[in-house]
Amino acid sequence: MYRQALCLYVIAALGMANPLCARDAMKLSLPTENTSIFSSDPSQFYMYTNRSFEGRSTKPWEGGTYGFSRNPKRTADGLINTRLHEGIDIRPIRRDANGVPQDAVRAISDGKVMHTCVQSGQSNYGRYVVIEHQWKDGNYYSLYAHLNSISVKPGQSVKRGSPIGVLGYTGRGINLTRAHLHLEVNLFLHSGFPRYHDKALSGTNHHGVFNGLNLVGVNVAELFKQSRRDDGLTIAEFIAKNHPPHYRVAIPDGSRLEIVARYPWISKGKKPSSGPWEISFSREGIPVAARPITGTVQRPVVTWVKPSKTYHSYLTKGYLTGSGSKAGLSSSGMGYIQLISGKF
Repeated sequence: MYRQALCLYVIAALGMANPLCARDAMKLSLPTENTSIFSSDPSQFYMYTNRSFEGRSTKPWEGGTYGFSRNPKRTADGLINTRLHEGIDIRPIRRDANGVPQDAVRAISDGKVMHTCVQSGQSNYGRYVVIEHQWKDGNYYSLYAHLNSISVKPGQSVKRGSPIGVLGYTGRGINLTRAHLHLEVNLFLHSGFPRYHDKALSGTNHHGVFNGLNLVGVNVAELFKQSRRDDGLTIAEFIAKNHPPHYRVAIPDGSRLEIVARYPWISKGKKPSSGPWEISFSREGIPVAARPITGTVQRPVVTWVKPSKTYHSYLTKGYLTGSGSKAGLSSSGMGYIQLISGKF
């Protein structure tokens, strides 16, 4: 009864067609023929990045992994990477005589094509596809970027393993040598993103709500590995194990917390209300927990952060300022909270 009532609530509140009522198992398969992620040599799975650090040029394959894997910096906490890579970069297996990749790209799970970007110059992703998956605890979105070509259209249903395009090197900063598939698995942030973009960001939004800035990615490499061991794994369980809270933010009264309605596991089933809330975020900016709080909150404020010897900005995509046990929201962090809370 609770889940049925929750389905009706989310449909009424957000106008979603098929939210939590659909309870498909999260059955995954890799998007290309490259399976080296499961081997003893993952360097054969990931596409390297070009790195110049302290006068030395290298090509670390680790730069193609998920997480803070780029832009190294020496800090009071030692050598850390300060730039988040929100997906994984998968190197091609097949190339023709001219070095052009031939690898087919396939849907990682059953779903529906929600967006295709066919003009490579309209995004840093180049040509990309977004597919919605109706899994047990919510609707999630896989994103396939830098494609050479796309063979599906919005509204089309796809099965796990269905071809959706060909691996390529479209998008900014990628050449033929570094051709790869960039793959993400994401939570969806807010249905009002186009309005937020027009108000808060520059440039033209060609992608509606499926702009990459309206999607926040989980550790998709670990998701593949852990779902292989546990075929009943849910995203909520996965996030609890792999994306611990790193900071909390108090959200003002009157916020429209779609994220809580869309993913009830974040709030343990508590419905969004007009009063203030506190949201916990992982380092990557993933909302991992939320709870209503008492009192009046007039503007977003950081209520807790994991203490650090170095600047919090290095550890949080630049969303936080300060160091030690004190932190505030940067301008980009404030913008992110505005998007999350719907107050824009």
